[in-house]
This record gives sequence, structure tokens and C-alpha cells, in this order.
Amino acid sequence: MAAAQTPWWAWTWPAVAWAILLTTFFAGTGGFIAAFAGAVLIATVFAAVYNAEVVAHRTGEPFGTLVLAVAVTVIEVALIVSVMISAPVEKAGLARDTVFAAVMIVMNGIVGLCLLWGGVRHHEQGFQLQGASAALAVLAALTTLTLVVPNVVATSAGPMFSTSQLVFVGMVSLVLYGSFVFVQTVRHRDYFLPPEAGDEEAHASPPSNRTAAISAGLLLVSLVAVVALAKSLTPTVEAGIARLGVPKAVVGIVIAAVVLLPELLAALRAARANRLQTSLNLALGSILAAIGLTIPAVALVSIVLGQPLELGLHEKDQVLLVLTLIVSVITLGTGRTTVLQGIVHLVIFAVFLFFAAVP
Repeated sequence: MAAAQTPWWAWTWPAVAWAILLTTFFAGTGGFIAAFAGAVLIATVFAAVYNAEVVAHRTGEPFGTLVLAVAVTVIEVALIVSVMISAPVEKAGLARDTVFAAVMIVMNGIVGLCLLWGGVRHHEQGFQLQGASAALAVLAALTTLTLVVPNVVATSAGPMFSTSQLVFVGMVSLVLYGSFVFVQTVRHRDYFLPPEAGDEEAHASPPSNRTAAISAGLLLVSLVAVVALAKSLTPTVEAGIARLGVPKAVVGIVIAAVVLLPELLAALRAARANRLQTSLNLALGSILAAIGLTIPAVALVSIVLGQPLELGLHEKDQVLLVLTLIVSVITLGTGRTTVLQGIVHLVIFAVFLFFAAVP
């Protein structure tokens, strides 16, 4: 009975994705296969979002949003590390580019769209100010320590930490993220609980344990398929980017965008249902996980394999990062949002995309 409650497409698209992966393994990803794989990838993302929402509904907030954030980030780390290993010198800055792209996509793209869409539909939306403030404090510390400080304390050529500095920053990142998760789920869980919502979905009966377990398994299968397909399509994307003559940093944007697509769709759906707290939990939780887990992982790979790892941002990106943090503190500093805040974030996101393609 539990299996019947799961829509056919929630398990069919992941199955098709794995079939495409086998096909690309033997036949490559050229022409029609690449186009079809891209379409299946998007469909599998929708399946992942559905299964994540089933798990989230069963576990409740804020554990539900944490499940998707951590699951996606673990897969993102695997993708970055695999690409780094395949081309260590050329991809020395891939982790930096991907993490920074994730910050801009989440804090300006996803947050901006949620505030705009929610504001258009509900005029004004509220959320827990304490939870947003806690997340922003951790975000400011993480981004500054991992993406800005390397430019100041670098002991070798380029924006790189020394081995001891890299170990220390990796440990600090884990401590900050672990502390945030403890506060979010245990010590001050009420800071991240959404206010009472009026939509029917928020009050629907939670799924059974069996249905949630099936969805959890399908979520894992879907996420692995999404990232595996994205990795198989990376050479095609890089070739297209080279033909267009845009900077290599765009590869990091593409990786971050694909990985964060499930969170974008889930966050937009929550904002549309007047559950902005859930949207912010997804957005802020995902970016903190992306930095707090990715940096230690790539640092470990860099140290163990002796590969170069550039973390320091360029001056232009540092300015955009500072602007994003300042605007986020202002827009999320009152507990109420309107369409104006959403427009401001989206404009900053457009600036980021423009100068990434046209430096």
C-alpha cells in the first residue's frame, strides 16, 4: 500500500537516469544522447524534490530541510572531488568557484525568487528572525574564513593556504557547521520552526514510516543519478563553454546550479504555500552545509593527494560576496519580507551571472 502511494514518476525517472548512465558508459554522451540525458536529469531532479518533501513531511521541521541539504551537499562534494582528481592542476580553483557560485545562487537567486514569488502571492511574509540571524552569522564567518582569508595569509604563490592552515580551516568549518546543526535541531529548534500556515498541505497527515523509508531510498538513488549524469555531461558542457569563449569559472556555476536545483524547486513551492520559514531553512541550511562540508572534504583530498587547492576569491568576487552578506543581513533583519527584497537579491544575482560570463 505504501508503494502505491508513491507516484510512478518518482521512481521511473531515477530508473531511466540509471539506464542512461549505462548507455553513456558504453556509447558516450554525444549528440542526441547528451540532449536526452539533460532532459532526464531535470526530470530526476523533480523526482528527488518530491521524495525529499515526503521525508521532510514525516520528520518535520527543521529535520526535513536538513535531510535534503546534507544529502545534496554530500553528492556535491563527491562530484567536485571526482572532477578535481581527474584534472588536478586545471581544476585547482573548482572548489572555490563552485562554493562561491553556490553562495550567490542560494543567497541571491533562490532567496530572491522565494521572496519575490511569496511577496507577489501573499504581499508580506514572516519568518523566525532568530533562526535567520544565527544562520547569517555562521555564513559570514564561513565565507570570510574560507574564501577571503586565503588572500591575506597565503604563504605561497597564489590564493592558497599552507598545509597546516588548510587543516585548521577545515576543522573550523566543521566546528561552525556542527554547532549550527546542534542549535538548529536541539538547543534552539524553535528558532527554525515555521509559524502556523493556512495551507492544507501543512496540516496533511504525515506519511507512514514505510512510505517515508521508500522515499528516502528513492531520494538517495535520485541524487546519485543526478550528480552522475551531471558528471558525465561535464565534458560536453565544458566544450560548449570553450566554444562560447566564456571563463572556466562558469563550469563551477553550472555544477552548483545543477546540484542546487532540487532545493530551488522545494524552496519555491514552500514560498508559494506561504511557508517562507521552510524556504529559508532550505536555502540557508543548504549553503551552510555546502561550505561547512565541502571545504573540509576538498582540503583532505588536497592534502592526501598533494593536489593544489585555490580558495581565495578574486577582488571582484570579494566585493559581490560582501554586498551579498550586507544585503542579506538587512533584508532578513526584520522578520518580514516583501517583493522589494526579492528584487534586490535577484538584481545582485544578475550582476554575478553577467560578470561571470563577461569579466
